[in-house]
Order: sequence, then C-alpha cells, then structure tokens
Amino acid sequence: MFVSSRVKRHPRRQGDVGEAVAIEHLTRIGASVFVPLFHSPDCDLVADYGDRLARIQVKTCARRSGRRWSVTLCTRGGNQSWNGVVKRFRADRCDYLFVLVEDGRRWLIPAAAVDGETAIMLGGPKYAAFELPAPTLGLAALDSKATLWGSAGVGEPGRTVNSVATPEGVRIPPPPSGAPS
Repeated sequence: MFVSSRVKRHPRRQGDVGEAVAIEHLTRIGASVFVPLFHSPDCDLVADYGDRLARIQVKTCARRSGRRWSVTLCTRGGNQSWNGVVKRFRADRCDYLFVLVEDGRRWLIPAAAVDGETAIMLGGPKYAAFELPAPTLGLAALDSKATLWGSAGVGEPGRTVNSVATPEGVRIPPPPSGAPS
C-alpha cells in the first residue's frame, strides 16, 4: 500500500499516507474530519460524527513479525537531538487508534481497548474485531493512470462536466437598441 519492494518512503511521507487513508475511511462513514492546526502530540485527526467528536491517533506499519504486524505506538523523538524521552501510548490522549499496514489492511481500535504502551501486534485474533473491511473503491483505484472525469458518476466518459466553450459555440448578442454608442 505505502511501501513498494523497490522504494521505501520517508517516515513522514508514510505517515501522510496513513492520515490520508484514515481521512478517506472516516469521511466514507459520514464523519467530518479536521486536522489540528500546528503539531498535535496526542492526536492526528479529529472526527466530527455530528453528535460527538473523536480524537484519532494514526499509525502506520511496514514491519512484519511472522504473519502479524508489529506496530510501534510510542514516539522516540524523531530527530538527531533526541533527549531520550519516550512518549508512550495512553488511552486518555486520544479516543481511537487508526492503523494502516503495508498491505493496505486497516484497523480502527478504541483507545481503551489498546493493550500496549510501546507496541501492539495486529493480524491475529486479539484486535480482529476492529479490523476494517476493504473499501469498495480503494486508493489503488486512485493511484491508477486512468483519468476520472466529473464526480459522482456525472459527465460523459472522457469529457469534463463543464466543457470549455469553443468559438463556434459562443454567440455575442448585439447591444440593446437605443443604447448610446
């Protein structure tokens, strides 16, 4: 999904892809999604479900351990001047944990159900109830070279919804009669 066998993405770019997939899922189920202004250490997204808000922490994972995914939850600085402080995952900092793994599988886990502060294993029975079904129109369709015109099935194949006028189709009416010249 976000890491090919030939090219490994920068961790920030990988995180951007994870957030985009989370936004796609949340909007698909009817939530309005907001991204916190500036850096938010506890949540990456806020989902408005109409009757409540939910803070979403997004993680991505490209590391397998056998048939499972080893997802790192804690943050260890992320730069060369790291001071040695490890920020562990805590359920009081967010409401949900959204995880995207390399093969495209996704989980939306209530923070209270996360049983780990530094890492969890996904792909087994423990978090199976929180795995999301594959979307009917996934990002693979958006990554294709096909050109999509219009939106929501509007327009003719191969044409935009609002075509550009051609000179033959433009008629400039004469000025109204009696108007000063």
